[in-house]
Amino acid sequence: MRRRAMWSSYLGSAVEYYDFLLYGIAATLVFPKVFFALDPKVATLASFATLAVGYVARPLGAVFFGHYGDRIGRKKMLMITLYLMGVSSFLMGLLPSYEMIGIAAPLALIALRLVQGFAVGGEWAGATLLSMEHAGKKSRGFAASIVGSGAPSGAVMATLALMPFAAMAQDQFLTWGWRIPFLLSAVLVVLAAWLRSSVEETPDFLAMQEARKQQAQQKQEIPLLVVLRRYPGPLLNGVLGSLACLAMTTLTATFMVNYAINVGGHAQSTALGLLTVVNVIHIFAIPAFAILSDRIGRKPVMLAGAVTGMVLIFPIFHLLTMGSAWALLLGLALANPVIHAMMGGPLSAWLGEKFAADIRYSGMAVTFQVGSTISAGFAPLVATWLLMRGSGTDPTNVGVFFIALCVISILAILLAPESFRKTLAVTTTQTDGERPAA
Repeated sequence: MRRRAMWSSYLGSAVEYYDFLLYGIAATLVFPKVFFALDPKVATLASFATLAVGYVARPLGAVFFGHYGDRIGRKKMLMITLYLMGVSSFLMGLLPSYEMIGIAAPLALIALRLVQGFAVGGEWAGATLLSMEHAGKKSRGFAASIVGSGAPSGAVMATLALMPFAAMAQDQFLTWGWRIPFLLSAVLVVLAAWLRSSVEETPDFLAMQEARKQQAQQKQEIPLLVVLRRYPGPLLNGVLGSLACLAMTTLTATFMVNYAINVGGHAQSTALGLLTVVNVIHIFAIPAFAILSDRIGRKPVMLAGAVTGMVLIFPIFHLLTMGSAWALLLGLALANPVIHAMMGGPLSAWLGEKFAADIRYSGMAVTFQVGSTISAGFAPLVATWLLMRGSGTDPTNVGVFFIALCVISILAILLAPESFRKTLAVTTTQTDGERPAA
């Protein structure tokens, strides 16, 4: 059952992130021209703004699915998130352009993006727990990281789906070519739902249900309120500690690719092809660093990633503009399979270990999605704005912005207790000293 739970979490997450990240790539290459009748730079900024809208909806999804995931089960909520994501992505592929229906086109795009964000808000924590709560203490980091590998897997699927169409004539690609990968999501969702339906509920949730039966006379509190009242330190610490990690993944997939094309002069097909290679490496880098964190601790690995990010961010931007495909490949590889994977590999377990099982879904989901909204959701938008405020090609402001996020994350990680060896509490009423202080 452990392996089945891990594969279910991985594949379901890969499909959901295929849909979510397909939007991110399309926001760079397609949407500024199809849905926004504006100056090219302003249209790109507007398109990235709709990307951020999806992240704004994620905390709402985290609250909703976290609450019911802690009350009635992880698995049931994960089936709902999967279907919501699939339907919204399929409908995106059917949307008319701005030329056809005017302002209604971007408004409909924003509405569907909100649904996507709402679904992903519940997916990440639930899928992580489905895998992590089936695993033993010694492999908790690896099991939790499987969902993290689903994200670059979805990105590879999204990029491969777009590449054949991106190579076609520009007018054909913008008219109908980009729509096909969105429509294909319906097939992927059906396959993922079939696999996910075969997995049993997690042992931690079943143990928590049994504990609740024994406390039937006590009033059951709302999980989110318990998190806010009793776990404000872990929640804030988790949000701040994840900022640099979450920013890097979206900066790479959107802003850096756009920067390499528009400033570095790389062909669109070349940038997408190299991004795919990098994401394949990223799939294996995330669990590799998670396994390392199972051996030496979450904090050393995450701190090393944040420090590496501070050191390498400016060399990465230089590599993106050298004009060489090999330099571009190296720059993107340093960004995600190195910097992000070092921080992101242990991140899932690090956040999950902060909360007892009866509020873990709510605690993890809200912590991660608030961090995603602040950092990942707005990082491409802020980076684009900072670049436009300068010369339009000088990445200094963007680099300083990322370094500031790294400093915040380093301070938060340093303040948190190490948690990779501890036994996780089933309920918040346990008084065995397992509940973290920060």
